[in-house]
Amino acid sequence: MVKTASTMLPLGSQAPHFSLPNVDGSTVSLSDFDSKSGLLVMFICNHCPFVIHLREDLAKFGKEYQEKGLGVVAISSNDVDNYPQDGPHKMRQEAESQGYTFPYLYDETQDVAKAYHAACTPDFFLFDSNHKLVYRGQFDDSRPDSGIPVTGADLRAACDQVLAGQPVPAEQKPSIGCNIKWKSGSEPDYFTGQSAE
Repeated sequence: MVKTASTMLPLGSQAPHFSLPNVDGSTVSLSDFDSKSGLLVMFICNHCPFVIHLREDLAKFGKEYQEKGLGVVAISSNDVDNYPQDGPHKMRQEAESQGYTFPYLYDETQDVAKAYHAACTPDFFLFDSNHKLVYRGQFDDSRPDSGIPVTGADLRAACDQVLAGQPVPAEQKPSIGCNIKWKSGSEPDYFTGQSAE
């Protein structure tokens, strides 16, 4: 597995707009979350070992924090021509089998991933109620075959602080995962493709 780190988009960045198809056939937009206490945007996919390692806990985490009033949305931006297992039909199956209660959106053009400077799966972006970025880091210290239990401790702490109206500490560990599978010739300038140390 090639490990790729989050770009660590500057804190305070405004959440880029999105309006994308959900696996249930609806369209979900950033404005749908205006009334929420915060918004978690997760870039994930079906086949990545790092996401597979977390997906059961992501489902539980998403449901728990949705019930607490946080907006939660997942986006898949992979090139489905070369990775058909990440296509919309398979996404729908994944959402159903894992029990995702949050929208799982398909970013066919990859424009949304580029707007967020997403680099890896999973890549987490947490915004406050004004859609200002307050956290872009890891779920927790667990990785495939690390032997470290999946707890979601890092992201959980940040979400709890957002919901409590408290500042999130700026010292954050980047998420690590597989690189987003960019379409041929469309790799963004910010993404170097270098593996993480």
